[in-house]
Amino acid sequence: MMETLWFMLVAVMIAIYVVLDGFDVGAGIVHLMAARKDSERQHVLASVGPVWDGNEVWLLAGGGTLYFAFPALYASSFSGFYLPLMMVLWLLILRGIAIEFRNHIDSLVWKPFWDVTFGCASALLAIFFGAALGNVVRGVPLDNANEFFLPMWTNFGVGGNVGILDWYTVLVALAAFDTLLVHGALWVTLKTAGDLHARARRLAQVGWWALLPLVVLLTWASFEIQPRLSESFGARPWGYIFPVLALAGLIGMRVLHRGEIAAFLCSALFIIGMLTSAAFGLYPYVLPSSLDPHAGLTVYNAAAAPYGLKIGLVWFIPGMLLTSGYFIYTYRNFAGKVNLERSGH
Repeated sequence: MMETLWFMLVAVMIAIYVVLDGFDVGAGIVHLMAARKDSERQHVLASVGPVWDGNEVWLLAGGGTLYFAFPALYASSFSGFYLPLMMVLWLLILRGIAIEFRNHIDSLVWKPFWDVTFGCASALLAIFFGAALGNVVRGVPLDNANEFFLPMWTNFGVGGNVGILDWYTVLVALAAFDTLLVHGALWVTLKTAGDLHARARRLAQVGWWALLPLVVLLTWASFEIQPRLSESFGARPWGYIFPVLALAGLIGMRVLHRGEIAAFLCSALFIIGMLTSAAFGLYPYVLPSSLDPHAGLTVYNAAAAPYGLKIGLVWFIPGMLLTSGYFIYTYRNFAGKVNLERSGH
């Protein structure tokens, strides 16, 4: 029972992180696409400036919770994914440096350099996060000690000794990139006005049409390569509520595209629905094996001791209440269109 509860909590925290940090990663992707003048790029940065570092708190909290609740998973995945994790760390660092350093020097070279750094780091981060999710859904070649190592690629197949990149993980990476592009464009639409607002809206619409076939193809591919998904949804049909949420969010983005807040919330609903669908489909596995569809790390063999999970819950609840209160205050304080004087970016 406690293992399942902590699995749900970790899944929710990851989904919240992707929704919150996803829009500022997406804003970085559209930074050079929608903004054509320096003042417009400042507006894009100002739209995420007050909240981007706070959004990443959910990544730290999720990683810490994962380490506490499922230490075996943490140890196995962080050693097996060592190379891509270091690359993700550097991309996160580069995004932060680009945001903070951009306006320190007024130069024809300095600002464009950091603009390109911000955009490229954001785009690569979305791709790496997508590839990571694809690896988890597909599974990794766990040995008898539940350890593994993945090269960057092998034969681009999805069975046996796989690599980080194959046709499926590349597909998930492309879908993640497009999802965050749309999510970020809708955020910029929500926070800006004028020509920048109009271009961001058009970019979100174009991205949506690209996302539609990717979602269909990704859904088919996921059920084809991971039998756990069919088994889970077949055994617990109530779980179809999660794909329905994703579908509602996807359709809502198009139907309600003229409503800035509604379209952005539908984008968040789509992301939450997709991630919770993956978590539900994999349960009780937290890291399946690509060598055996019925082997891998589960919530039971990867979890900490039950007593520790109970004590941790006592501290987790007030901590999350404080964090949620901080985020509510921050987002209410910086609600509305961007004001460069107030944001400081």
